[in-house]
This record gives sequence, structure tokens and C-alpha cells, in this order.
Amino acid sequence: MIRTFLPAALMVAAASLGLAACDSATENKAEEQADAVRDAADATADAMEDRADAMDTRADGVDTPAENAVEAKADAVRESGEAKADAMENQADKM
Repeated sequence: MIRTFLPAALMVAAASLGLAACDSATENKAEEQADAVRDAADATADAMEDRADAMDTRADGVDTPAENAVEAKADAVRESGEAKADAMENQADKM
């Protein structure tokens, strides 16, 4: 009994996962847009962090207040982009 039940149960589970993974074209496009928002925010934050690093002309391991301020803004940009992308993905999942 178990020999015939287990393969059948595995096939049903695999089919269920396969159907759950199917997204509509609209959902896929919305998720791609969310990825683009996330990538843009990351690129902007990375550029800001590079500018902050360039402000530190001393190799003493201590960041200046100006560098810290720019890095904090970069973190905020990254977090905002992540939150917006997550909201877009959540909305896409409802499609």
C-alpha cells in the first residue's frame, strides 16, 4: 500500500508546486518592474556610498560626520526602494 501511495502523493505534490509556480504575464511584468525599482535604488545608494567614501581622505578608520550623513541617506534610499519593490511584488501576487 505504501509503495503505491508514496509515488502518487509525490506526483500530486509536484503537480501542485508546478501550478503554484505559474504566474501570469501581467504578474511577471509587474515583478520585473519591481526588480527594476530595487535595482535602481541599489545603484543610486551604491553611488552615494562611493561619494561618501571619497570624502574620507584619511585612512584612520574614522568616518567624518559628512560621510556618515551621506551613508545614512544612501541607506534610506536603499530601504525606500526595497519597500516600494516589496509593495509592488505583493500587489503583483494578488493578480
